[in-house]
This record gives sequence, C-alpha cells and structure tokens, in this order.
Amino acid sequence: MPRASRARLKQAVLVLLALSCTAHAADRLEIGSKRFTESYILGEILARSTGGEHKPGLGNTGIVLAALKAGSIDVYPEYTGTIAAEVVHLPKATLEQLNAALARQGLQEGVRLGFNNSYALAMRDDRAQSLGIARLSDLARHPELKLGLSQEFIGRADGWPGLKSAYALPQPPAGLDHGLAYEAIAAGRIDVMDVYSTDAKIERFKLRVLEDDRQYFPRYDAVLLFRADLPQRFPQQWAALQKLEGRIDERQMIRMNAAAELEGKSFGEAAALFFGEQTTGKRDFMGTLFGADFWRLTGEHLVLVLVSLAASIAAGIPLGIAAAKLPRIGQVILGVVGVIQTIPSLALFAFLIAAVGTIGILPALIALFLYALLPIVRNTCTGLLAISRGMRHASLALGLRPGQRLWLIELPLSAPAILAGIKTSAVINVGTATIAAFIGAGGYGERIAAGLALNDNVTLLAGAIPAAALALIVQGAFELVERRFGWLKWIDGSQKGSGAAG
Repeated sequence: MPRASRARLKQAVLVLLALSCTAHAADRLEIGSKRFTESYILGEILARSTGGEHKPGLGNTGIVLAALKAGSIDVYPEYTGTIAAEVVHLPKATLEQLNAALARQGLQEGVRLGFNNSYALAMRDDRAQSLGIARLSDLARHPELKLGLSQEFIGRADGWPGLKSAYALPQPPAGLDHGLAYEAIAAGRIDVMDVYSTDAKIERFKLRVLEDDRQYFPRYDAVLLFRADLPQRFPQQWAALQKLEGRIDERQMIRMNAAAELEGKSFGEAAALFFGEQTTGKRDFMGTLFGADFWRLTGEHLVLVLVSLAASIAAGIPLGIAAAKLPRIGQVILGVVGVIQTIPSLALFAFLIAAVGTIGILPALIALFLYALLPIVRNTCTGLLAISRGMRHASLALGLRPGQRLWLIELPLSAPAILAGIKTSAVINVGTATIAAFIGAGGYGERIAAGLALNDNVTLLAGAIPAAALALIVQGAFELVERRFGWLKWIDGSQKGSGAAG
C-alpha cells in the first residue's frame, strides 16, 4: 500500500473514532437497565425523572454491575435479593450490612421504589392441577417434568443451584430466554419456567405460581444501585431520584409491564403511565421501523462497522503479507485468526468487558475488529500466493527490490482477492454488530434485544430488517467499486492468462 494511501486510511480511522466518542463526551447521568421488560421500563422512568441518558438492555447482572463499577453508568434499578446474593454475597444481610459491603466497592443502595418482585416457578394451571402440583416441594415427585429456565437464573447463587438443593429437585433444566419461555410453556414444550411476581403474562398464559413452601426466595424489593459519588456529582438529579421513593406499587408495575408486553406499547410509552400520561394505539411495523431512534441507531451501527473494518484492513493486510512471505509463521497467523472466528460473540464480549474494564463501544469495536480479520488475512495471503511464476520472474527481470515488487506488482495483482476479503468482512461485521447492543454499544441490535425481551416480532423485525438492508447496501457498494474500477478485473484476467502461459 502506498504511503499516501496509508496516511489517508489512518486519518479516516481517527475521524471515525472521534465520531464514535462524540456521543459519550458529555458529562451527564448515565442510567443502565437489564435485558427484561421491567428493567427497561424502570430505566425509562429514571431517565425521564432526571433528564439522564438511558442505556437500555445491557445484559444480565454481571454485565450491568461491571458497567456500574467501571463508571460507564451511574445508576440502575436492582433488587435487594439480587444485591445480597450476587453483588455482596451476603444472602441474609440487613440494609446496613448491604451498604457497608457495597461501600467497599464504591457503590450504594437506596431509594426503595415501593414494590417487591420476587422470583418464582410457574406451571400452566391445567397441567399443575392434573398432576396435583401446588408447591415447589411437589416438583420433586415428578422427575419427568421439563424445566425451561433463564440462563441468569440457572447461574445465580440465589437461583437454580440453591433452589435445587433446598427442594432436592431431580430435573435437569434447559436454558431459555425469559421472553420466549412463555410461548414455550403455552405450547407444551416445557412444563415449568421461572417468573417474576410482577410479570404481566402470568395471568394471560393462565399460569399457576407455585408456593415457595420452604421460604427459599428472599424479598426482592426494587431499589436503585448507584455509584457512591452520584449524589455529589449530580445533586439535582439525585434529588429527583429521591422523589421516587415508594412511588411505584406492585399493581402499578404489573400495569406498566402489561402495557409493554400485552398492549404493544413501547417501553417509553409504558413508562409514561407512571407520569399519568395515556397513550393510544400499539406498535405497528412502519412506525417502529422509522421511529425516532432510527437515525441514531443507524449512525451507531455505521460507526461500529466502519471503524472496526478500517482497523481490520490496517492490520489484516500486513498480517496476510506476513503469512504469505514467511511460511514458518504463516500457519500460526492463519490459525490464530481462524480460532478467533470460532469464539461465540457474547463470550468474547464478556471477556473484553473484563479486559478493558468498561462496556459500550470500546469492547464492541475490539471484538468486531478481531472478527473481521480472518477473511482479509486469508484472502491477502491467498492472493499473493496465487501470483503466477511468470509474473514473479518478470518482476525479477525488471530489477525491482523486494519492497518495490510487493507494492508495485504483487499487491496490485492481489487486489481482487483482497477486496473480496474486505467485502466479506464488512458484511459479516454488519450482522455481528447487532450483538454489540447487548453490552450497550447501540446500533440496530437495541431493537433486537428489546424484541427478545418482549417476545415481539414487530420490534425484532424493526432491528433485523435494517441490519439486513445495510448488509445488502454494503455488498452493493463493493460491487459498484469493482465495476467502476474495471482495472481490477483486467488485472485478474491478465494474471490468469499469465499463469496459463507460465
């Protein structure tokens, strides 16, 4: 690559990085939420009450807690039982003991919102009645039952491990997204699922909440978990948050959950009920697709794709050259980038959050950069190795030095293969970038995560279709470049002709 081209590429990367950081530069209250309906709604209430920015659906407790400790968010709605078991590991702690343990982590718990949302297990009422099951202890008599539990519940200290021990339950559970479990239990694919006591779908799907006859589950009072310096950094917003103390009762929370899950309202519209605002209508596809967040999500998605792609081009082409020119390390390079491609996306995101100490755009860009390497490295290496002996001999006859042969002869001849690798990486990144929303990086994945939480196809498609359309646009843009610069095809054709002659 000529020096001028490399300079322009470097400038482009810097510009895109600057754009990606612009939205995060302002010092304002950052509010997080987990990836289930109630947390989304509470996050919207906190944002409207304080004027802060809501980063929705960041994932499970571990990811949101990591974001809070790293300062990526300042506050998020949590539950006392979860704080005791998962954050400070003191299952029967008092409020004073909780805050003393939290203080050592730079955190604090406060502002009890007014309702308890406990974990429970539920079955279809007709199925439970036919088997004579009313209590959790009754499950031990029916090892044939199929349990579909959320992944977080399966892994939590106050979830399945402790529950299984307390009730001697013999059934092996299957991991299932909470929003999808309702459809699965209605269809009879599972018999038992975990629920929250404020779930609006419990009544709709005619479920029986099983009695916790051994009092395993503690109270899960809704509270705010926040950084200890929040009251000093944001005194006005803190005063607004304190006004929420005791303002939301269980019935009101169920009503807001029902507005989102059963009536087709957005999370913002469901939260509006708390402020006494009534909304009409329900989610429609076109309205959701081109909603107020469309251009913001498009910009965030483009930044994720373009910045990571530019970085992978800058690193991938030199790695491909090294793999072709240095056979001893070539297989190592190709092996490493190949293994990276096999790592599950969420696992890599979780690892990078721990490695860089934050959520959001930085770990997402690193992950996308790594995923984009394989096609570029492999195609660069393959393109260079495919150059015919005749062309290599001709360049030697011209008396060119190795570096000149690479820049003036070999890379231009390999350009079609390299461009094909870049195109493949770009299309892959458009799809993979949707998963970045699960760690607060934005993009079309926000809608997909919300659609999963609601089990709502309209919201899912409003995120999936723009991502698919963007992938087609990216592919079309590369095809246009190839047609516009016909010399790429001419080079490819001349190379094949020379290979036949050689």
